[in-house]
Amino acid sequence: MTAAAASSTNIATKERNFICIDLSDFDNRRDEITADLMRACTGDGFFYVINHGIAVEDIRTMFQASVDFFALSDDIKKKYPIDVSRNAGWEKLAQIRPSTGVADLKESAQFSFHGIEDLWPSQEDAPGFRTYAEKFMLQCHDVSVKLLTCLALGLGFSADFFTRCHDITQPDILNTLRVLHYHDITGQSFPPEYWRAGAHTDFDTLTLLFQRPGENGLEVCPGREASTEFGHGDVWAPVNPNEGEIVCNLGDMIMRWSDDVFKSNYHRVRAPKVGEYQGPRYSIAYFNQANKSAIIQGRERYPEPITAGEFLRQAMERNYNALKALKASQKA
Repeated sequence: MTAAAASSTNIATKERNFICIDLSDFDNRRDEITADLMRACTGDGFFYVINHGIAVEDIRTMFQASVDFFALSDDIKKKYPIDVSRNAGWEKLAQIRPSTGVADLKESAQFSFHGIEDLWPSQEDAPGFRTYAEKFMLQCHDVSVKLLTCLALGLGFSADFFTRCHDITQPDILNTLRVLHYHDITGQSFPPEYWRAGAHTDFDTLTLLFQRPGENGLEVCPGREASTEFGHGDVWAPVNPNEGEIVCNLGDMIMRWSDDVFKSNYHRVRAPKVGEYQGPRYSIAYFNQANKSAIIQGRERYPEPITAGEFLRQAMERNYNALKALKASQKA
């Protein structure tokens, strides 16, 4: 399994048309939206969302706040270090994927709804950042509620089946906003194992991703069949949204919840080559993860109940063991 994940660097790339989900007139079009989502989520596991209610101006404002934060000196950003236990804080060149065995070429900072007062950049260090981020998190949550409602209905559950398990008013909510900065690598070349973000799946339920025009590089590889495996398909496809569109993908959590009906597929951010745009790339991700105490339980393939907290612990342990195996094979 580890070898399969690592070998993803050798898979061909081909254009692919991803389904576009239109959330306009949501209350009257819910059944139509649900049908479109089911097609997207049982196939690619990736889709675009339009007419979602978040103004382009608000997206630009959040990006500018992110750019300004990352422009701070590392000495200032180190005041807000990553705290793994709270899944919040700043990190740089620290995330290592089992698919590559080397650190991603990026820095990031992530924030949650509760219990991270000491990890929010201060008004003095990053004027307005927290205000913009908290507003943006609520906007992302509103979009997520609509999508999670349709995903529940599509699986034959009650409309609130997923939304009540992603309750942002509760202290054990695991939803996070992550801002990312992929460094300027103009004129540089890297060995094939180096990626801006190595191939991986998300551990969550649903991810909302925002990226700026011209700063592409995200690719997806549909074809994974089981949430417990490192398997993937045989073709990578670029994901290049227009400004204002949200790229959404499903994570391992909902793949298990759906008994693998929904697909959480591998994706990566490739390092551009000399001659392509190699300047900085910024992206923003909002991760929907069930409340830590929520019970994830399938109806057929995965009938045994597991809390979201334990699910994430096991997922991280699998990743750690896969990385350990990869390093051992490289030494052999």
